[in-house]
Amino acid sequence: MAETMKDYEQELNASMKKIEEGDILNGTVVSVDEKEVILDLGYYAEGVIPADAYSREPGFSLKEAVHPGDEISATVVRKDDGNGNILLSRVEASDILAWKKIREYKESGEVLDVVVKGITNAGVIAYVEDIRGFIPASKLALGYVEDTESYLNQHIQVQVIDFEKESKKLILSAKELLREKAEEERKNKISNVQVGLVTEGVVESLQPYGAFVDLGNRLSGLVHISQICEKRIRKPSEILSVGDRVKVKVTAVKDGKLSLSIKEAEDMMAKEIEEEVYEAPDAGEEATTSLGSLFAGIKLN
Repeated sequence: MAETMKDYEQELNASMKKIEEGDILNGTVVSVDEKEVILDLGYYAEGVIPADAYSREPGFSLKEAVHPGDEISATVVRKDDGNGNILLSRVEASDILAWKKIREYKESGEVLDVVVKGITNAGVIAYVEDIRGFIPASKLALGYVEDTESYLNQHIQVQVIDFEKESKKLILSAKELLREKAEEERKNKISNVQVGLVTEGVVESLQPYGAFVDLGNRLSGLVHISQICEKRIRKPSEILSVGDRVKVKVTAVKDGKLSLSIKEAEDMMAKEIEEEVYEAPDAGEEATTSLGSLFAGIKLN
């Protein structure tokens, strides 16, 4: 028995000599509670990660986030915690590995799912790889967000747009993703617009070459200056003003853009009015009108 214990101690000491403080070890979670995580490191000694050395995220729950069988990387803090275990810190290991991952995320433009964990005057806080990240209010939506409180505990998609390891600065943004999504939706809507459609819109801006008309539903198109009216004009403002409601006809759909014409829409409307005014005579009726028929039925006193 003594020899067995001696052999065990020798093997334990030999394995411990291979481990140095600051090393990053990989292990499998054996057990977990709210105070600590126990890892099987493949050594005679087990690894222990105290709760405060596992994550910096506010409100983080070990029992909810960590489960037996999970693979964890952690840094050796002490080779012996006083109870024969190896004291580890996932926070320290995460810092080393996280910044490497964050660099990869920025270079690849990877889309990250995060949860807003804090609110500041200028934006919100979310964590990526356990690193505190800041999302400016101007980067939360397509427009500036006044009420950031509504984002607390909300899941949003972001990308890394800037970071600085030395100062532990991490800037995230949802805006670029939302812009891409909105542009994709706009293109899909435009692709479903039929050439020849006559609809109504509001003049949203005037340019020397024409007017942009908002058709609603995030769609807009250009009315070239030559398509504003029949007569020749030098600038759109001679005929139109921002805010004017106009009828337009879709004349072309190309490269995700709509070409519109006020002139053709008016021509179509005028033609429809003419067709409504003129009614073809029934069979058997005279197609001509005489003075006699005009005065028929009129009694003169």
